[in-house]
Amino acid sequence: MTAPEITVATPADRRRVVGSLVVAFTKDPVLRYLFPGEATYPRYAAAFFGHLFDKRVHKGTVWTIGRGASVAIWEPPAAESGSPEDSLAAHLPADALTRVRAYDEAVHAALPTAPFWYLGVLGTHPAMAGRRWGHAVMGAGLRRAAADGLPAILETSNPANVEVYRRAGWEVVRAVPEPLTIWIMQQSTH
Repeated sequence: MTAPEITVATPADRRRVVGSLVVAFTKDPVLRYLFPGEATYPRYAAAFFGHLFDKRVHKGTVWTIGRGASVAIWEPPAAESGSPEDSLAAHLPADALTRVRAYDEAVHAALPTAPFWYLGVLGTHPAMAGRRWGHAVMGAGLRRAAADGLPAILETSNPANVEVYRRAGWEVVRAVPEPLTIWIMQQSTH
């Protein structure tokens, strides 16, 4: 079996990336905490993932396979952080935006102060699951972190993902209990 081609996403990949992530995260604890309504989840999750994609696509830190069938959205070190921007606020009701901000603040308060690469989103469209494409696109960011001599950090609130990430070389470095359990994980790349 040949290795899949990993590409850096462009704005033209936005629709497919966002669509894959909305479907991939349908049962994810964080996304369901942020957007619990069944009827509104697809629209709000698409606005959320679109916002994350738009913030990072021009940095060249969104890696995909199949032009978005599998995607890793990484934040490089020394990037701006903080609350969601007005572009996201325009697409979410106040209660959802409050939950997004609370989660974002809890995560950022738990992150290291030293520079690191941050794996913000990793997802594969369920129709493409089981091919290890997620590991492949994650690896692109890990190689960048290693080249910079920096650790990689991620967070998850999905207990099943903790073990998946452990098997891929990540370790839990902190747990945050509120607004839902958040595991901060690190992979040293040097």
